Amino acid sequence: MTRENKNDWPEKYDINKLISIQEDIDKVIKGDKVSERRNDRYADAGDEIQLNNQTFIVSDVYPQKLKEVSENDANDEGYPGLEEYKDAITSIHHEAVWDPEQVVWAHYFQKK
Repeated sequence: MTRENKNDWPEKYDINKLISIQEDIDKVIKGDKVSERRNDRYADAGDEIQLNNQTFIVSDVYPQKLKEVSENDANDEGYPGLEEYKDAITSIHHEAVWDPEQVVWAHYFQKK
């Protein structure tokens, strides 16, 4: 998947389900989390999401293989490092493994 070929991107899911864990919502509101990676696409750049009555604008969305997720990406997700991010993802998705070839959708946002 490439960023340039947006016509081939899958339909997006309900943006209101993009960030559903209260701890993550709190991190976004505090500014400690500026991105969310999901297995599916939930937004396009310019879309808005309400979190605890505050509006956030999606600034960028792109596909990314898990093997390409960096320390900086993990920090953007609100974690101190990549290992902590991996641990959190595998604990949330109980039996899921960190498959380096798995494509996820990186959603970046900022407060409106």
